[in-house]
Amino acid sequence: MKTFLTLDVVGFFVALAMGLLIYLFGGFEGLNFLLVILLFLVASALVTRFKKGRKIQMNMYEESRGWRNVLANGIVPLVIAFFYFLNARHAVVPGLSIIVAYVASIAAITADKFSSEIGILDSRAMMLLTLRRIKPGVSGGVSLIGMAAGALGAFVIGVGLFSFHNFIPLIAIVVAAGLLGDLADSLFGYFEEKGIGNKYTSNIICAVVGAVLGFAFYLL
Repeated sequence: MKTFLTLDVVGFFVALAMGLLIYLFGGFEGLNFLLVILLFLVASALVTRFKKGRKIQMNMYEESRGWRNVLANGIVPLVIAFFYFLNARHAVVPGLSIIVAYVASIAAITADKFSSEIGILDSRAMMLLTLRRIKPGVSGGVSLIGMAAGALGAFVIGVGLFSFHNFIPLIAIVVAAGLLGDLADSLFGYFEEKGIGNKYTSNIICAVVGAVLGFAFYLL
């Protein structure tokens, strides 16, 4: 049974608990941390329902998502929010670098979501690691439309930086890190097809790559 933004009942309550922790760990910026993750949920719900009828015909429409999806997408932002909490008390790195890493991690999973939900509608997909043509929806596949959609998804989250005191110049960093995280997800998707890992591990890797690159790009 659906409850909120394509999440099932258990998924909703897990998301609620994680959101509360993110809010608490964020301290003064807690509301902004929460707004960005909510932006991801809303954007993901909208893109999921994009061309719903066609996706149903293709047997590729996912009606609702459970706690595993929530954990896979939310665990990295939650860990980063915890690091922000620790850093606020014993500063080791600039606080803004952690904010950028947090937003970039969400940009990456949003880019992946947009690429997946819109890319499956493009018949010109290819396996990223081998460049061979594949059927839409196969893990590890990419397409021009899918990548463009991923860039849009990362940008949507990058706009969320406005809540953090209008850090406009950082949007480019977030979009770049988000897109590269999306590509990392596609690379590991190839191994999914070989029975190594699954979509949840790929989502976590996607978020980690986005966060690490966002953090590194900011420091550079």
